[in-house]
Amino acid sequence: MKECKKCGELLPLDSFYKSPGSRDGHRGDCKKCNLAEKHARYKANPQPFIDRAKAWQHANKDKKAATQRAYRARPEVKRRDRDLYLKRTYGIGIADYEARLEEQGGGCAICGRPPRDDIALHIDHERTSGAVRALLCFRCNNLLGDVGDDSQVLRAAADYIDRHDSALAVARAHALKVLAGR
Repeated sequence: MKECKKCGELLPLDSFYKSPGSRDGHRGDCKKCNLAEKHARYKANPQPFIDRAKAWQHANKDKKAATQRAYRARPEVKRRDRDLYLKRTYGIGIADYEARLEEQGGGCAICGRPPRDDIALHIDHERTSGAVRALLCFRCNNLLGDVGDDSQVLRAAADYIDRHDSALAVARAHALKVLAGR
């Protein structure tokens, strides 16, 4: 046990920072008082603290980048960042995204393909108003973007596929008859 020189409380030694030069190996002020003093110094003049931090970051770019990568890789941080992105960009949160995904049966609203583990479905939105329509896979979202949300172009493309599918089926049947007649 040790008495803090600032607040006068009698506290266990683990409530004090270590200080090898001290008689008992711990600072004279407790962690709480020490942090309060640091906070007051920062509030009074933050610039030296900011300059020191920026200088360290500049001198240790690799360490800073590694620390940031490790922090961003944490699941709770990734989820929080995704939630903030969705709210900022589309006005919906991660809970809204998950509810929409459940309503769509767990997959793309057009083709039904489920999202990959590493890539979420895209938020399809009306281009002028920004209103969210549904969740789409990359392929379906690009399809709509490529045709400019023009339903007539999509109908014409579907008709084209149907025409050529039936023509191909007729050609296959004819080829099988010819081959069977040999």
